[in-house]
Amino acid sequence: MKIEGKTIIVTGGASGLGAATAEYLYGLGAQVAMFDRDTEQGTALAARLGADRAMFRQVDVTSDEQVSEAIAAVIDRFGALHVAINCAGVVSPMKVVDREGAPASLDAFRRTVEINLVGTFNVMSKCAARMLENPPEDGEERGVVVNISSGAAYEGQIGQTAYASSKAGVIGLNLPAARELGPKGIRINAIAPGLFGTPMVMSLGDEVVASLEESVEAPKRVGRMEEFAHACAFLIENSYMNGATLRLDAATRLRAR
Repeated sequence: MKIEGKTIIVTGGASGLGAATAEYLYGLGAQVAMFDRDTEQGTALAARLGADRAMFRQVDVTSDEQVSEAIAAVIDRFGALHVAINCAGVVSPMKVVDREGAPASLDAFRRTVEINLVGTFNVMSKCAARMLENPPEDGEERGVVVNISSGAAYEGQIGQTAYASSKAGVIGLNLPAARELGPKGIRINAIAPGLFGTPMVMSLGDEVVASLEESVEAPKRVGRMEEFAHACAFLIENSYMNGATLRLDAATRLRAR
């Protein structure tokens, strides 16, 4: 699918990889709508990009009502919806049993899965329903969805029980969704990123970042946010990519600790 002139929703779009992706795709000529709970950063990014092709909506991805209303607002503003990129997520360090021998908080586990997995499904499902209204581009494509998993889905580390479970679930969505929606003109893919130089990671300081980079295989550095955004663009543009999870991690495999 061509990017220029298309309307793209990016959840988690106010900061980090989501914001970088929204800005990158805007630069390629797309209309972008950022969904996030962070109103201050989201509004500022939309204003910086320009009101002609950018907008922000405060959205909780686990809310039926908020997601439906926000998607409707995007289509009302830009006329259609073509791409959804699901970057919204939370990291929740959690062991099955803590140091004191107490079981993990079920509420904390449930909330992580609710945002990372259920929220991703919620946005994907509602966006796909509206993409079906589009005329097919080149007789094939009505829409594209890119869901964000993690390397932790494959090699979850100790303390990542909730996060790894939720991100493995995102990978599990891929193939059945692609098989269902592909014949109708909607492709579904995922990215499982490794360590990226987001503002949060880089704020840890040079010494901590250097230590983290030691676990990266090659190239031995954190990923650049534009490299993640470029991968999203590739999955949008390559019409033969469907039902795949792209590991974007410099051949890194996480150790237990």
